[in-house]
Amino acid sequence: MNEAEIFLIKMSQKGDIGSFETLIKDYKKIAYNIALKFLRNKEDAEDVSQESLIKVFKNIEKFNMNSSFKTWMYRIVVNSCLDFKRKKKENIVSVDQPIHSGYDEFYMELEDKESSPEKIIDRKFTSEIVMGAIEKLDDDFKTVIILRDINDFSYSEISKILTCNIGTVKSRISRGRQKLKEILEENMKDYN
Repeated sequence: MNEAEIFLIKMSQKGDIGSFETLIKDYKKIAYNIALKFLRNKEDAEDVSQESLIKVFKNIEKFNMNSSFKTWMYRIVVNSCLDFKRKKKENIVSVDQPIHSGYDEFYMELEDKESSPEKIIDRKFTSEIVMGAIEKLDDDFKTVIILRDINDFSYSEISKILTCNIGTVKSRISRGRQKLKEILEENMKDYN
């Protein structure tokens, strides 16, 4: 950390919102991008990244200057994404079950946009296939793949964000890439 960043952190720890805004100015976009890659929904990513920044501000007095502020902040973003996904799984609504509105009940109807050959071909050649495969990974593998291969964090930075050793990071990345390859190969069989 440079001296300006240390000064901004110390001022933020005293409750100076202007210093905090200056401090996170360069990190906001990356926080949003991390959330977007995890959640794959713009609105959810905006909400979670904003919630993460609020958590950073509320907890900045706990930051001890022994690690990188950027790493500490991204750890909060990743944890917020994982928390959001866990909560969202608890609120899943089946489209087969009626939805009760208090006065009446109705069934959710979804348009089938997946069946046209043009759409299948378009999807085959876009990053959606890769992101869909990443979505199928366990959270441990998904996290390191997103941080390393999509957001280009170093092994050391990922180690600090996830609070685990570099060997564990490298192992998870290797195993995650292998599982991702298997998922992609399996998906390609479905299209052929």
